[in-house]
Amino acid sequence: MEEGVAGIVLTDVDEVRLLEEENMPEDSDPDGVTTLWEKFNGCPGWKRPPGTMMADALLHRCKKRLNVSVLRIHSTVYRASLFSNDLRELTILVECDNNYLLDHYQVNSLRSEMERASPSFRRSPAVSSEGANRRLLVYEHLIPLCESGDLQAEVAADIIGLLMLETHTLSGSSLAKLAALFVDAIKVGKMGSGKSLELFPTILTALAACEALSYGKGELSGEEYKKQLINSLCSSRWDPQCVIHLTTMFRDVPLSSEELQFLVEKVLRMFSKLDLQEIPPLVYQLMLLSAKGCKKKILDGIVSYFRDQDLRQEEEQKDGENLHLEVQTIPQDQLRHVEGTVILHIVFAIRLDHELGREFLKSFKTSYGNLCPFSVALLLSVARIQRYEGQVFDLLKGAVIKSFKDEQLQQGSKFLQDLLPGHCSVAKMILDTVKNSVFGWDHVTQGLVQLGFFLMDTFGPKPGPFGKSTEGPVGVARTPSQQACKLGGQMLLQGFKMHEPIRGEILEQVLNRLVTKTASPVSHYLDLFSDIVISAPMILLESSSKVTETFDHLTYLPLATVQGLLKAVQPLLKVSMSLKDSLILVLRKAMFSSQLDGRKSAVTGFLLLLKNFKVLGSLASSQSTQAISSSQVQVDVHSRYNSAANEAFCLEILSSLRRCLGQQADVRLMLYEGFYDVLRRNSQLASSIMQTLLSQVRRYYEPEQDLLPPVKLEPCIAAHGDQVYLQEPLAHLVSCTVHCLMWLQNTQRAASLNADDSDDDEEEEEGYKSELQTILESMTRRMIKCELEDFELDKSAEFSLGSSVGVKNNIYAVLVMGLHEVLMEYNFIKANYNKTRFEELLELFHRHHKLSEILKEKSGKGRGPSHKTPRSLLSMGFVSTLITVLFRDNSQSREEALSVLRSSGEFVRYALSVAVQKIQQLEETGHTDGPDGQYSDKTFRFLCDMTSVLMWRYTNIPSAVEEAGKKEKRCSLSQLCLEGLLKIFTACQQRYPEKMAQLLSTMDVAEDEAEQDDAAEMNYFYIRQFQRALFTQLSGGEEEFNSREAQLLVSILTVLSRQLKPSSKQFVQMITWTVKICKETSFEDSAFCKGLLSLLLSLHVLYKTPANLLLELCQDIHSQLGDIDQVTNVTLFQGL
Repeated sequence: MEEGVAGIVLTDVDEVRLLEEENMPEDSDPDGVTTLWEKFNGCPGWKRPPGTMMADALLHRCKKRLNVSVLRIHSTVYRASLFSNDLRELTILVECDNNYLLDHYQVNSLRSEMERASPSFRRSPAVSSEGANRRLLVYEHLIPLCESGDLQAEVAADIIGLLMLETHTLSGSSLAKLAALFVDAIKVGKMGSGKSLELFPTILTALAACEALSYGKGELSGEEYKKQLINSLCSSRWDPQCVIHLTTMFRDVPLSSEELQFLVEKVLRMFSKLDLQEIPPLVYQLMLLSAKGCKKKILDGIVSYFRDQDLRQEEEQKDGENLHLEVQTIPQDQLRHVEGTVILHIVFAIRLDHELGREFLKSFKTSYGNLCPFSVALLLSVARIQRYEGQVFDLLKGAVIKSFKDEQLQQGSKFLQDLLPGHCSVAKMILDTVKNSVFGWDHVTQGLVQLGFFLMDTFGPKPGPFGKSTEGPVGVARTPSQQACKLGGQMLLQGFKMHEPIRGEILEQVLNRLVTKTASPVSHYLDLFSDIVISAPMILLESSSKVTETFDHLTYLPLATVQGLLKAVQPLLKVSMSLKDSLILVLRKAMFSSQLDGRKSAVTGFLLLLKNFKVLGSLASSQSTQAISSSQVQVDVHSRYNSAANEAFCLEILSSLRRCLGQQADVRLMLYEGFYDVLRRNSQLASSIMQTLLSQVRRYYEPEQDLLPPVKLEPCIAAHGDQVYLQEPLAHLVSCTVHCLMWLQNTQRAASLNADDSDDDEEEEEGYKSELQTILESMTRRMIKCELEDFELDKSAEFSLGSSVGVKNNIYAVLVMGLHEVLMEYNFIKANYNKTRFEELLELFHRHHKLSEILKEKSGKGRGPSHKTPRSLLSMGFVSTLITVLFRDNSQSREEALSVLRSSGEFVRYALSVAVQKIQQLEETGHTDGPDGQYSDKTFRFLCDMTSVLMWRYTNIPSAVEEAGKKEKRCSLSQLCLEGLLKIFTACQQRYPEKMAQLLSTMDVAEDEAEQDDAAEMNYFYIRQFQRALFTQLSGGEEEFNSREAQLLVSILTVLSRQLKPSSKQFVQMITWTVKICKETSFEDSAFCKGLLSLLLSLHVLYKTPANLLLELCQDIHSQLGDIDQVTNVTLFQGL
């Protein structure tokens, strides 16, 4: 029996009782045992009896059964351990404690006891082996205890804190053993919770401070030993669960730059082994770790990881589409949400560390190859930080334009295609970012909006002279600037569709630019606004107030902007009556504007309303296709309003438009050009429209049949001081009347079999029809009789634009020539291939031609501005029909009548010249004057018809038979045909690039020889036709060589060769032929040679590297021109 420190005695009886309890059932708990343990509760310390049997039994019972009692005596056990001199006893006590939990009270008790125990530590100093071993043993057992997860987090933290305070007292060998303990635990994956890792940096720091440590058979300094440990740790396999904890731990470890780089590379390699949800917290820790260095490597590694994930997603989607299965390793929404969280972490770090931001931007400034959808989204999020906004947008702008330029260069050079890897499309990345932003990337959407407008503002069409665009309107974006501008529009359109919060801002900025950029072209913004309306009309109605505000500025906007804006909002007007009412109110005010453009805007708006709001009962017509499709809005006005109210609305608009008939010529001209389309859309308004036109024609028509001329030209002009200007575009008035009358007669003739009109309507229609026909017949008859003197125009008249008299005579001449053309078209249609009527038509042409020649002769004289040939008033449809019957119509019944027209070479030349003029207008503006000129489907059909005729005319009638044209120094008819074909092919490539094969298929010259089903073969068939023609030109010698025709042929071959694929056999044949012609041709015609050489180089660069070709060319030039220094040897080039 021994007496303890507190006077508590353990007798042999107590020891025996404990031993007997060893064999008791586990559910028994004799009161004696519990009472026995309670003796020790609260004791300041106790000393174990010398015999170990009692302690072994006691501790074993603690581990096995008496959990409640053990919890009550834990503090006593620890107090005992601090005073124990028996190492084995201490091991048992700590081992016991490893199996049970400590509560907060007991930890506090432990802390106080350790504080009171410091004298005992001093009595057992760490320098002694026994004291060092005791301390090491406590560390070795408490570290696994904290890592086991059995302790509460707060308890474990307190224990680690206590151990950290005593770490500096450990010996070097103890520190080395503890460090090795940590490294081994990490290697085998026993650091899952990471709670004890907070102690590791303290141990490494203390270790680095040691002077010398044994390592193998030698010694290392503490710093070198630490490096070895870190190297061993980073070279080993990490449990994925430990990665975040280890990264957190290394933030507190002093690291050299090499060690940090080694560590960062290790962590980045672990990305692929982690669960996706663990990436954001790891990125957060890496951002904190970046304060030590390796900023660029960390950012590049994160971006590279997500780039790989996006590529994997894309490949899986493609595989899934091919297999019609859904194959996803990682759900797309989960990946996007993780990316969004990571972006937030990085942006937050950049806000706090500007050096990190500079490193991030620097990595993208040198090359856009590092860009990917994730990095684009990250850049746009960083742009929200004010100091980086300008840099980010400049960087992305440069990347976009460089990407498009590189793509253009690579597509145009086989050498670059072979030399460089596949092109990296920045545009696709940006659009993918827009698509990905739907997954809650609110921090990215604002940057997308800013970038979209930044691209459109920067790369949109620029103002040229008089505010006109310097870039001609084209159907497809071709230049890098146009492509960049289009990309900005696509971003904004997709963003508008997907993100409700930014819709208001996008719409407001678009409309603001339409209103404020009056001096710059805004066609790209009009296209964007139109796309928004068409794709999401009902969404746009939620912001209709912004559109209404824009209407208030219509009077002050350029006419082109007003036309585009009103066309774009047509679908909205069909579903929003309030919007329509607001527009009508603004247009009525604009009708009385002091500004000419304001009144023209009013006419434009009213005509669009009449075209798009159809009155019930109007004749259905296949021609009544809207210029702006509103198929997305399946609502008609008359579905809500009755027919009478709708018709009254249209008649009220017509009443307002009649006021325009007393205004300037430009306003009247717009009205005349719009009436035809209104009539096609709303045939029920025919009576009002035709009566309006008839009353206007009466004002200038001379009813007395014996008087010449039949029209009054004096009221058509007005004078203001010394200036004379046109007041009434009479020729356009008559043209509008003729086209409306002819269309009405055709459609009503077709509908008369199925519809019975009232007698009153028939009488009214027959009234204005018969009167108009009488006027037109009389006008034709008397215009034939008129001489130039009847219009005060003859060879002695002055036509100089520098004087008021010359201006007046020019206006008269243009009006008379226009009337001649309108009457020619009317009489051709009414003639029905009657020989007498065609003779009258030819007489009209002779009058027209005579006046035209005088105008050309006289207008160039004097110092005033030169005269510009007026555009023909013949419609494109009529011109197409006219040249078809002149060259291709072989009907016997029409032969006699057509021979009248064909016999006049001047008339045939005139018809071809007008055809070329119309084609050129279509190429430049995308539309032509006259009926159907605004509708792309019809103009393309006319192009097809003209192409067939011109090709047949050129290939079947050799230019050699046209000697008269050469003598008069005018271009031959064949040359006119070539000009027309060149303009057609060019216009088709620009306006209808997807319809080029369809255009060629209509040229029935190839019916017998070309394979119509193969577009490439068909294209090459026509190439061979023009090759033969060029070869014929080159075979005739320089005396018969027509340089202009040869140049046109080369230009046509250049255009058609663009349709060939560089990998096709036809392309190789084309190159072979071109090389042969270049080698065998020796004409000294610089323009022709320049065109032919340009064709050769443009073809060759698409086929292979032109190095050998250039070498041969240089040798050829050298052999022709010789040397400047005669000593130089030609073999210099051969050596190259």
